[in-house]
Amino acid sequence: VRQVVAAINTRDVLLSLPLDIQGTAFQQQVWQALCAIPCGETVSYQQLAATIGKPTAVRAVASACGANKLAMVIPCHRVVRRDGALSGYRWGVRRKAQLLKREAQKEE
Repeated sequence: VRQVVAAINTRDVLLSLPLDIQGTAFQQQVWQALCAIPCGETVSYQQLAATIGKPTAVRAVASACGANKLAMVIPCHRVVRRDGALSGYRWGVRRKAQLLKREAQKEE
């Protein structure tokens, strides 16, 4: 529990809990790339698709983000539209905006 609270309250604290995260090989690849996005930064779905070597798989990347059930462990809220706008988030765009704002404040 202490690790989870620290990860939520402290910038760049990584959880070292053993997790059995179920997903397809493609989803796992996307989720691994999501974990590499630094706290306080965002990337577009297009950039994320290019990062995993599948630049034409933008919709599939968005679907993999939507399938993520562990938002605080796999930070899919750091992915935005190409124009920087917030879109589709499993727990609502309002919560996505709150998480990004919180991370930006920790950055300062």
